Amino acid sequence: MTNSLSDTNLHYTLTPSDPKGHLFEVTLTIDQPEQPMQTVRLPNWIPGSYLIRDFSKHLIGLNATTLEQSPVELTLVDKSTWLFTSDGQPVVLRYQVYAWDLSVRGAHFDESHGFFNGTSVFLAVENQRDKPCSLHLKSTEFTQANRWKVATGLQANAVDEQGFGTYYANDYNALIDHPFELGTFTEIDFIACGIPHKMVLTGLFDCDTERLKDDLIKICETELKIFPPPIPMNNYLFQVMVTGSDYGGLEHRNSTALMCSRNDLPYKGMKQVTDGYLQFLELCSHEYFHTWNVKRIQPKVYQQADLSKPVYTNQLWWFEGITSYYDGLILQRAGLIDNETYLKLLAKQMTRVYRMPGRFQQSVAESSFYTWTKFYQQDENAPNAIISYYTKGSLIALGLDLTIRQQTQGKKSLDDVLKHLWQHFGQHGIGLQEGQIEQLCSEVSGIDLSGFFKRYLYGTEDLPFEQLFADFGIEFTLQPANSLTDLGGNKSEESLPLHLGATLSDTPQKTVKITHVWQQQPAYQAGLAAGDELIAINDIKVSSKSQVETLLKRSTKNTTWHCHYFRRDELRNCQLTPTPPPNDRVYLSEKGEFSLVNATKPIIKWL
Repeated sequence: MTNSLSDTNLHYTLTPSDPKGHLFEVTLTIDQPEQPMQTVRLPNWIPGSYLIRDFSKHLIGLNATTLEQSPVELTLVDKSTWLFTSDGQPVVLRYQVYAWDLSVRGAHFDESHGFFNGTSVFLAVENQRDKPCSLHLKSTEFTQANRWKVATGLQANAVDEQGFGTYYANDYNALIDHPFELGTFTEIDFIACGIPHKMVLTGLFDCDTERLKDDLIKICETELKIFPPPIPMNNYLFQVMVTGSDYGGLEHRNSTALMCSRNDLPYKGMKQVTDGYLQFLELCSHEYFHTWNVKRIQPKVYQQADLSKPVYTNQLWWFEGITSYYDGLILQRAGLIDNETYLKLLAKQMTRVYRMPGRFQQSVAESSFYTWTKFYQQDENAPNAIISYYTKGSLIALGLDLTIRQQTQGKKSLDDVLKHLWQHFGQHGIGLQEGQIEQLCSEVSGIDLSGFFKRYLYGTEDLPFEQLFADFGIEFTLQPANSLTDLGGNKSEESLPLHLGATLSDTPQKTVKITHVWQQQPAYQAGLAAGDELIAINDIKVSSKSQVETLLKRSTKNTTWHCHYFRRDELRNCQLTPTPPPNDRVYLSEKGEFSLVNATKPIIKWL
């Protein structure tokens, strides 16, 4: 499909000009600037990532001229906004973008590949954001010599075999919602429910692409079948940057940008699903689910946001929490993991909440509202002060699903709420007002859920999972940690007898660094703080956290340790008395009627 560019008033050109200097060259031609003044602005944040990132700090040499190269004076209004006097004649803006942010949110360019989000490189023309745009992506001697290709979800208008050429966007919001990957990536093409899909992987890695393709098909088709037609995209693209240890994802209209460790990809001959591969599949599931739940079903306040300042909502518990609940559930429904593996995955997710005392200090609704500061700018005290709308939001989703299924005798579920939101809001581009989702949950299910939301969404109570799970043949157990690295999910046969109430990490200097201290726990009572480095306990050098764990296992109740530590470059000491650990690791198991014993294909009742 092609669109005529004759109706476009805004013409962007991007050239990957200097891979060694990490520079893109960008021009913007405005055919009919607004009179008497035209304002242009670069976004300060990118949809889906709620932090002011000041992308304009990477702009270099911004200038403006007429088509005849006469200079046009630009006036800086604020850190990311400029204006110029206009008589209605065309104006050309030129600038460079320094692209050295290897993430899913920004722009990155070197000899190995190029990647950019439109929010990092394309100025918005104020009062013309609704106008169609063209983008000409230029090839260079470097891209041609290295046989680079282009991968993007943006609609091509006239491109060569490698994908360089002209693209079309209906408006500015569409232009910035289709990231580009340039390079010599590995391609995986597949069809899911009749829709063409592609995954491109950039980086150094070894991967069983056939296994990955088969698993992606199962994930995509399972999610496509949850939501009634029409399918919201004609094609879909997974853009994956593979590195040594990175992880993350960001959703877009018909694509997602992902980062993963090369060790998370499936290797040829791999028999089982490794924890790393399971994490990667869950990430793919999560971002693909956002195609509906965020990109179409979305808060009213996020629609047409100018991206210059924060936008506040209490609703992220739904858009990220519900998605975080479904991302693992989809893997079970797709047959990629069995019940036992799913319950272990779910228990680990629940443990991330039960370990956080901050869940009693901040509600999930508040967590959403403060995402711009407290969540996206977490400090060492975060576990004591906040809770994540991802993790606690996913528990609210789980509790909501179980509650609806229980009280409707299985006739309704959270799936029905999702379908209603898609059919009545997402398909029609209608944004959701504050509190509207909670009302719709009650309406769709036919039960009064106001008390549920008051206690668990706007309040700080733990959900009654022991009671909720019991009706579905699942035993919910809270138990103490069995090691300093215990993340939950496994039955504790032997628990740590004592704990410090602190998170530890090994350092290259062979010391043990304290990264977090839980309030009112032993490390806190001893006066230790985040950033302190333990160097000796009871006059014996401490060089690893495993050594600390051994001491915890060998110590008895009411034992006091004499600790030496560095705070900054100052040597200090304290007396620390470890105490029995709290029951904050979750273990889930099937019981009774729905036991796995002698079952060839068990299905948990609520799944």
